[in-house]
Formats: sequence, C-alpha cells, structure tokens
Amino acid sequence: MIKDLEAAIGYRFKNITLLQNALTHSSYANEYWHNSLMSNERLEFLGDSILGMVVAEHLYRNFPDRPEGELTRMRADMVCEQALAKVADRLGLGGHLLLGHGEEQGGGRSRASILADAVESVIAAVFIDGGMEPAKHFVESFVLCNVPVTKLKNADYKTALQELVQQKKNQVITYTLVGESGPDHNKQFVAAVSLNGKKLGEGTGSSKKRAEQEAARIALELLTKEK
Repeated sequence: MIKDLEAAIGYRFKNITLLQNALTHSSYANEYWHNSLMSNERLEFLGDSILGMVVAEHLYRNFPDRPEGELTRMRADMVCEQALAKVADRLGLGGHLLLGHGEEQGGGRSRASILADAVESVIAAVFIDGGMEPAKHFVESFVLCNVPVTKLKNADYKTALQELVQQKKNQVITYTLVGESGPDHNKQFVAAVSLNGKKLGEGTGSSKKRAEQEAARIALELLTKEK
C-alpha cells in the first residue's frame, strides 16, 4: 500500500519510516504512543518552509513584471489549505493517514487542514530522504502545476490589511493569540488583530497562522465599510 503512494508521489524512499512519519497525525501518536513528537508536526514545520521557498523562487523567476504584493498573494493562493488539500486528494493521501480513533470517526481523512498538513509533511520527508532536488520536483509536479496567472482565488488577508493601513503614516498592526481550545489533535486557535492598539477583530482557525488570516479578513471588511 505504501508503495502505491510512493508511485503516486514519484519518489522511492531510502528510509521508508520518514514517509510513515509524514502520514502520522498527532491524534494517532498521542493515542497509541502517548508522544506527540512522533507525529508529523515537526515535518510539517519544515515542509511549510520548503514549500514557501520553492514557490517563491518560481514566482520570482517567472513573473518579473509582478510587484511584491501580488507575488505574495499568488504564493498564498498556491499554498493555502484548500489548494494543498486538493494535492492530497490527487495523491490519495487521505487513505494512507494514521489517525486516532476520534479523528477517524470524525472524518479526519477528508478534513482539509489535516490533508494540507500531510502534504507539507511529505515534502519535508522527501527533502530529508533525498535532498532539495526531489523535494523541489514534488512541488513542481503537484503545486506549481496550478500557478494562478490571472485570478487569485484566496487572498493573503494579512498582507492586504498591511497594504491598506500603510496608506497612512505611523500605522501599526499587531496580532495577539487570545485563546485556544480543543484536544491536541484538533486544536482551535483564536487570534485578535489591532491597529494602533485598537482591536479590529478576532478570527478562529486550526492554527495560529490561519486564525490570524481570519482576523485580518474581518478587519479588512470593517475598514473597507468605514471608507
């Protein structure tokens, strides 16, 4: 079964435990091994950076006429949760995941956040096992095949908010984590965004980054209505 996934990825692992680790959700690691460090979360951390760098380099080299703000939004569109979940679906990644009982019963195999995290984890696993070239090839094959040349489907709300407020001088945007809830395998974070110390909105998400994006989206709506 794991060999089928290797074939779909287009990479044969020298150390197959790296791929198995990339498929291990924290709910499984906590339930069966009582050790969250054995989940794919550390690989996800590394894979997120590799993915961002490869996509950024591609956009920089192939779109010399696009300004920094637009490149940022293009990258955000390509590496967002929904986009990566589609990559996971293409690879059939959900069927290979190791999930705890609760997550299994709750539909974790089709949850976009879990699938997106698994894609980033696989990228990191390929990188550790074979180096940058095969990791880059993976990104090129499954992510860069959908470069949003004309229409941006998912905005980078934090960048858009920053660009909006910078139209005036001495504007300071800050993000604060104000709460978190749920079990370790299904955390929900709440982030607040403030402008010059005044709270503009709160957002909820499955990670701090996603909560901040949602808070920025709400703040953008508020400021746009006030204009």
